[in-house]
Order: sequence, then structure tokens, then C-alpha cells
Amino acid sequence: MSRPHWDNCIAHFDEGVAQFVAEYFADESRSCLFIAAAGFDPRSRHIAQLLTNTLGNRVAGFFFREERGKPDADLVAAADYNEAELRKVMPQNSVLSIEIFGDDGAPVGGRRIVAELAKIEIDDSVTDVILDMSALSIGVGFPAARILLDGCEKSGKRSFHLMIASDPDLDDQISSEPGDMPMAVRGFSGLAHLQGVAPVARMWVPQLAKGRGAALDAINSSVGDCYKICPMVPFPAKEPRRADALLAEHQSRLVDEWLVDPRDLVYVSERNPLDTYRTLSTLTRRFEETVRDVFEPRIYLSPIGSKVMAAGALMAAIEHDLTIQYLETVRYEFSPSSGPTTPPQIVHLLLSGPAYGDYTASGEESAK
Repeated sequence: MSRPHWDNCIAHFDEGVAQFVAEYFADESRSCLFIAAAGFDPRSRHIAQLLTNTLGNRVAGFFFREERGKPDADLVAAADYNEAELRKVMPQNSVLSIEIFGDDGAPVGGRRIVAELAKIEIDDSVTDVILDMSALSIGVGFPAARILLDGCEKSGKRSFHLMIASDPDLDDQISSEPGDMPMAVRGFSGLAHLQGVAPVARMWVPQLAKGRGAALDAINSSVGDCYKICPMVPFPAKEPRRADALLAEHQSRLVDEWLVDPRDLVYVSERNPLDTYRTLSTLTRRFEETVRDVFEPRIYLSPIGSKVMAAGALMAAIEHDLTIQYLETVRYEFSPSSGPTTPPQIVHLLLSGPAYGDYTASGEESAK
């Protein structure tokens, strides 16, 4: 399904998000379903509080706790605290635990979140569904986004929103231990359009992130031989030299192992997911044109850093049927006491809904 309205997707940032929420949800006829994580991340509560300030009892929350092995006691305590606060903020709520790994160690969080969301019967009175990606992992958040978007589009009258409380500096403080089974995220295998009549030319677009070298190496091995590797780095960014720092950290693998040409680096805004979406869409079209009639193009995205950049990758993957190759995290390390000292950046995207009118797959407005 083509989504031409994403070229001019409705988006708000920071103070604009608060203004949008205050005005849009002030309409008493609006009722909202809110899906988010109840984890240790201090950003877990921010958007829930923002929405409740306007919606009051017109919003119900589904909060998911991602369970991974035996986490640090401090992280469990932080997650318990965030869950309790979320329950206070949204009295109409359900909290569900999602085991990220199966008994054999395989990542199954995506399958389980889809199964849990399929059980939710959304009342006809619900006008808006909001997914808060702030503290959800990619392996859980991306499948959730896809099934919720599909459901809202099929309803024809329900809007789907994506919201993120982002703090790249805080992301740098959270360390993670990668698993050992890289694979495509559920619903993002990127196989639907392949014809199987020509050799496959692979392009890998990994998102560089601090301290994620081991994960990148494992994902690279799982992708296989690539026609091109085009690392994605944040620029412009909150910290102006963040891209330089990432390129320096990963210099050895970029130059010696991946043989990346400096001209193949992909620079996208750390603040605006639509920049990532548009850049990856352009990259996809150009790659397809380059190898047409000789190879079948297959693009792998690996968004393992900023959730804002990951949201743009999500949109591109849905629109162009791209593969999301990911390595789930076994455990996190983070000191809750060293949490954010400044408010997070807030992003809101309206991905579907009556605000866009009626569009056909070709992008023309339907006759009424």
C-alpha cells in the first residue's frame, strides 16, 4: 500500500507537540488508546503525562514490560517505579509482561507483542491510537507499530500517532549486551517484492551508535556479502560533533572491514525522523534504478541507536518493503541515578487518519 501523504507527513516537535496535544485532544469526542513501555528508562513516563494533562479519563493505557533474563536489581526497581507512576497517571490501564527470548534463546518478543495486541478489542469510540516508542526496543516496537498502523488504516476512521521522547545523551549512557542471533524483525523480512529470477544485490544501511560495535559486527555477518554498505550517522545532531565521534569509534571496521567509501555515508537529522524517511526513500529508489534488469535489490536497515532516526527507518521499511536486520539485547546496564538533567526532545508523527482525507494507492485524492 502506497502512502503518498508521508511525503508531507504531519509532524510536531518539542513545544509544538504540547500545543498540538492541548488543541487536538481538547475535543471531548476524542478517545485515545495509548501503548507504551513500562521499563527502567526514565523517558517512559513523559508522554503519558503530557497526554493525560489534556485527555484525563478519555485515554486508556497498555503498558508492556520487556523481560530479559536476570536484570540488575536497580533496573528492576526503576521499572517498578515507572510502572507505578504510569498507573497513577492513567488509571485505566493494563500492564503486560513480554518475554523477549524463548526457552531456546531465540528472540520472540516481536511475535509475542503482535499476539498480545491482536487480543485487544478496540472500542468503536476510540478515535486515536498512540504508540510511544521512547522506551520500546526495536524488536518489539516495530512489529507493534506495523500492526497498529494496519488496524487504524483498515478502520478508515481512526488515527494512528507515533510519539517519541528522545535524549541522545541518555542513549549514550545506556550500555547493552547483544544476543547472538541476528535476524529480521517480525513483519520486516523484506521478501514480499522479490521475484527470485535474478541474483540479489544487497545494500546494508547500519545506524552507527556508541558502544554497539559488537552488535554491528554480528549483524554484518548475518547480512552477508554486500554490494554497498552505507552507514547512517546523525547530522545535524544535538551534540554537533556526535557524527565525528561515531566515525572515530567505528573507524577500524568502516575502513578495514567494511571498506566504506566516505561518499557512501548517510547523514540524517537526529531530531527529525522525516529526514531519515526521505533520505532512505531516495536511496532506495536510486539503488533500484542502478541495479534494475541485472540484480534484484535488497536493502537491509539496522536502526540500533536514536529512536528518532529509527522512526524514519520504520517508515521507509514499511513504505518500500525493506528488511530490518536486528540483534536483540540480552541485558542493559544503566545507573538510574544518572538520568537526564534536561527535558527530552519530543517528536510527534501522525501516520494515518481522517486528517489526510481519502487517498488511492496512486496518490490521487478519491472522488467523494
